[in-house]
Amino acid sequence: MSKMTSWHVGVAGEAFAAAQFARYAYDVSVQYGANQPEYDLIAVSGEKMLKISVKGSQDGSWGLTQSLKKGRTYHEAVQAWLNKHHKKTIFCLVQFKNTTDFQMSRMYLASPREIAEQLCGEAGGRGDTILYEYHEWGPTAAAYGTVDKLPDEWLFTEARAKEMFDRYGL
Repeated sequence: MSKMTSWHVGVAGEAFAAAQFARYAYDVSVQYGANQPEYDLIAVSGEKMLKISVKGSQDGSWGLTQSLKKGRTYHEAVQAWLNKHHKKTIFCLVQFKNTTDFQMSRMYLASPREIAEQLCGEAGGRGDTILYEYHEWGPTAAAYGTVDKLPDEWLFTEARAKEMFDRYGL
């Protein structure tokens, strides 16, 4: 796959997320335009609605708290990030790294709290500003020998989507 711009990653990520929810028979409404508040799309099932913020990536990670790090520890930056998000909004993480033209991107569903816990546990518990799909810390890193990996339970499956609706749907 050729290198996409960040704009292409965002548009493609939203499209893939919307398609996957539709594939599981949810009604989907997508917000378009810059600076959308809190969420990018809404999925609806019966009387329940789920607000979804989509984050696309093509490098195996999602930078989430860098802008909040200055003057804060990693854990404080994560807490500031968590405080900015509504408890009922979920995230759909879309990963294009190492996908071919005939492969679906890898997608994950997680709540802000789940993401915050993952970020705080990275780098051997030091925390990080970047959420990694899979990362082995090398010999020059303080967390040398540890591996950060998204939980398998976050994979965007029909069961995970239902779980998100049951837990966070409005």
